[in-house]
Amino acid sequence: MYQVHYLNKISPKGTALWTENYETAPNMESAQAVLVRSAAMHDLALPEGLLAVARAGAGVNNIPLDRCAEAGVVVFNTPGANANGVMELALCGMLLGCRDIVGGIQWVKSVADQKDVAKLVEKEKSKFAGHEILGKKLGIIGLGAIGGPLANAAVKLGMEVYGCDPYISIDAAWHLDSRIHPVKTREEIYANCDIISLHVPLVKDTEKMIDDAAFSQMKPGMILLNFARDKLVDDDALEAALQKGVVSRYVTDFPNDRTASMPGVIAIPHLGASTEESEDNCARMAVRQVMNYLENGNIVNSVNFPNCDMGICTKAGRIVILHRNIPNALSRFTGVVASENINISDLVNRSRGEYACTILDLDDPASDHVIQTLSQMDGVLRVRKIR
Repeated sequence: MYQVHYLNKISPKGTALWTENYETAPNMESAQAVLVRSAAMHDLALPEGLLAVARAGAGVNNIPLDRCAEAGVVVFNTPGANANGVMELALCGMLLGCRDIVGGIQWVKSVADQKDVAKLVEKEKSKFAGHEILGKKLGIIGLGAIGGPLANAAVKLGMEVYGCDPYISIDAAWHLDSRIHPVKTREEIYANCDIISLHVPLVKDTEKMIDDAAFSQMKPGMILLNFARDKLVDDDALEAALQKGVVSRYVTDFPNDRTASMPGVIAIPHLGASTEESEDNCARMAVRQVMNYLENGNIVNSVNFPNCDMGICTKAGRIVILHRNIPNALSRFTGVVASENINISDLVNRSRGEYACTILDLDDPASDHVIQTLSQMDGVLRVRKIR
């Protein structure tokens, strides 16, 4: 029986997928798996029996990834499960940036107690005039699960769409509308587009990618959308660009101490994935990934270990080894199994940075001695006997 603990409320559409082999743990100490959304885990102790943490969402900055890896705890997220919700909000953000809808609504509230509001509205509405998106040039940086569908939707709305993504997957490329103009560099997006939307992960190379140099190449009065990550944009450079009129509106789903009150900024309180459908999808994906790992040892959508998938276990034995990515590890593992005269019928070995995973399918179950010997080997973080 597997014990699962919840650090946040998880959609019942996901938790309903657990079989009779799973039950709710009252605390982390007794859990083999933890499901989390926004709860901070950095100060929490990791129980020895904890095998997996699943984030029902994409971001994992609330989880101590390195500490989990060193403890042999696989951390999963749910990429793409909330993509449609974020894409729809990005479309909404584009309209909010082009039309002064927010300013108009706030003005109406400010005059709501005056007489003859209808006449006042007709007199003052020109102050909030904007422009349409039809025929405008939209540049999308990142054509993955969110950027790709956004590009397709914008084409259908009559926009001229340019896309830049040097790391686009074959599957994502196949799903792009043929009318989207592919460009090789972000600079081409900066120079040509009226609206630019960011959809890339926050890594070392993308942190503050929208800086003074980037703004200097953009068209005056452009609109910048950020529904990816706050730190993709340099706040000092943004403020200067807004003051100079290079940027007419900055629409972001990630307000911070600077941008929340910055003139020209429309700050949305991180609502991209805050839909019932997104929460349901994320919960379903998180539960399925945890079940697959606990029952079969397969790792799909991990953020601290490599993806490693051998399908449903049909052999007499299966061993999963989480280890550091060091030379000759695989030959040492297979040598231990061979010393017990057990045949390895199939295997997979994958690495990701400092860490690796090896799955061995065996014609006979591994003995306790094999598991103990593997566990004590240099660089091994955890050994699990699936069968």
